[in-house]
Amino acid sequence: MPGILYVVATPIGNLEDITLRALKTLREVDLIACEDTRQTVKLLSHYQIQKPMTSYHEHNEVGKAESLLRQLQSGKNIALVTDSGTPCISDPGYRIVRAALEHAVRVVPIPGPCSFVAALSVSGRPTDTFTFLGFLPPRKNSRRGLLQALQKEPRTLIFYEAPGRLLGSLADLEEILGPRHITVAREMTKLYEELFVGTLPNAREHFIDRPVKGEVVLIVEKAHPKSVSLSSLNSRDLEIRLDEILAREKISKNEAIRLLSRQVNTSRRELYQLLVSHKQESKN
Repeated sequence: MPGILYVVATPIGNLEDITLRALKTLREVDLIACEDTRQTVKLLSHYQIQKPMTSYHEHNEVGKAESLLRQLQSGKNIALVTDSGTPCISDPGYRIVRAALEHAVRVVPIPGPCSFVAALSVSGRPTDTFTFLGFLPPRKNSRRGLLQALQKEPRTLIFYEAPGRLLGSLADLEEILGPRHITVAREMTKLYEELFVGTLPNAREHFIDRPVKGEVVLIVEKAHPKSVSLSSLNSRDLEIRLDEILAREKISKNEAIRLLSRQVNTSRRELYQLLVSHKQESKN
């Protein structure tokens, strides 16, 4: 029987942020595949865990995935960890996970910390929909090109950024996206944890004279489409769209009007009044 690949989330800073299940898994597997064995050994030593380790990082991922797959097929259970957080989330791991799945090897997630999720939870930004884009491109032209493509993105934007590039990225964000609100989270769960909440101009001013260390998470306000004038909308077309929503969604009329108001980007009250007025005019 083949072994099991466990994808184990580890603390992003504070060593106490690890689950009991993660510790049990690390104690029981045959091998731990680490992004950096020097970092993982600190966690293992803290919890008095002694297990064989092997390096698995972006520079050896292709070749090492084949080696790990052979060991899984021979019956060994392997835990995959990164330096911090959840493997495969802007970290190495997807190649061995994909290879295991393709060869009918069981893959089991051991959930836990993830820095962008932790930052989002305390950001004060809408969390119903968001898009996580990993690290911003290090090259200025590529970074600006990506941001220009996101100017009208209607979801909260989440990026990782290196400390040395923070000021340049904040300047590009402000120039391309405008003076939006932003949450900058750095050193999450660590001694010098910082959470900045304000506008992009405020953020650039705040960090310009402050040395920044550690991974940074940027959570940027979504784009807000311009309001539509009701005078530009056709009342009959709106009634037809409302009837379509009612037939398709099986919701109340009030809820349908609320949904339609979002689609045409106007207030629910004004839309309701327009529909009522049009209905009265039709009767007359």
